[in-house]
Amino acid sequence: MWRDFIKDYFSFTAKERKGAIIIVVIILLILSAPLLFSYFHKNIPVDHKEFEKEIAQLKIAKNDSTRNKNFNKNYENEYVNDYSLPAGKKLPAIPAEVFYFDPNTATADDWQRLGLRDKTIKTIQNYILKGGKFYKPEDISKIWGLSPSDAKRLIPYVKIKTVAKEYPSSEKKEYTKTTSPYTPKIVQSIDINEADTSAFISLRGIGSKLSLRIVSFRDKLGGFYSIDQVGETYMLPDSTFQSIKRFLSLGNTPVKKININAASIDEMKTHPYLRYNLANAIFQYRQQHGNFSSVAGIKKIMIVSDEIFVKLSPYLSVE
Repeated sequence: MWRDFIKDYFSFTAKERKGAIIIVVIILLILSAPLLFSYFHKNIPVDHKEFEKEIAQLKIAKNDSTRNKNFNKNYENEYVNDYSLPAGKKLPAIPAEVFYFDPNTATADDWQRLGLRDKTIKTIQNYILKGGKFYKPEDISKIWGLSPSDAKRLIPYVKIKTVAKEYPSSEKKEYTKTTSPYTPKIVQSIDINEADTSAFISLRGIGSKLSLRIVSFRDKLGGFYSIDQVGETYMLPDSTFQSIKRFLSLGNTPVKKININAASIDEMKTHPYLRYNLANAIFQYRQQHGNFSSVAGIKKIMIVSDEIFVKLSPYLSVE
């Protein structure tokens, strides 16, 4: 049994043996390919001298650009380092003396006596002619072309008279206040049940739309019984209402009442405090239990809370 099993799985025909040998040879060739590659590929030598030469030139250019930042042009139009002159380069010596001077009023001769070169003197004079000022001794160190050593030598001898610092004209500009005659509006007290739209418009913050809404709301209610009701007007900001409240008054005009024993649902629902739900509830209760003996009788209706009753009762009657 085992022999048959082994024979079935490990015996090959001549064609299968040839195929297996070819596969093994191909695998070996693939595995040895990296080793054989070096025999067929020759490394080309690279000359790094040219690259190193370019790097050296870039470093020189960088140093030159950094050094030129600290260079100023001298009177011969050559670049001269203010802190140290290049090796072998010497400027001709200029006789110099020191004395107390004001850089804002010093003449060209004064600057020459102090040892400054002609081009530096011209720079100073152009600065003064354009309205420039020196406000403290250290300001002369900002002069273009004046070396730090000369500035250090001259600063102890600078004596500047008091100079008022000038500011742009926009800062000094004086504005003339224009005054126009203004007469504050005097607002009379307004009876909220008698006033028309023009009377409400006279109040600060009340325009034509708000005045129309106030009057319309008053007419639908049947009149105001409290000044606070004006604040319930649609789209009237509370801040505006609080600002005009002191100008409002409540006269003796009575409000219109609705007879809850006779009014229909349609008549009641037009009132802003009743609407359909409450109007229908009052009508249905009246149909089931008969007429109300008093306005307080509507409190027996479940949806009528104490708050609703207090708000609504001034507009109701039973006769």
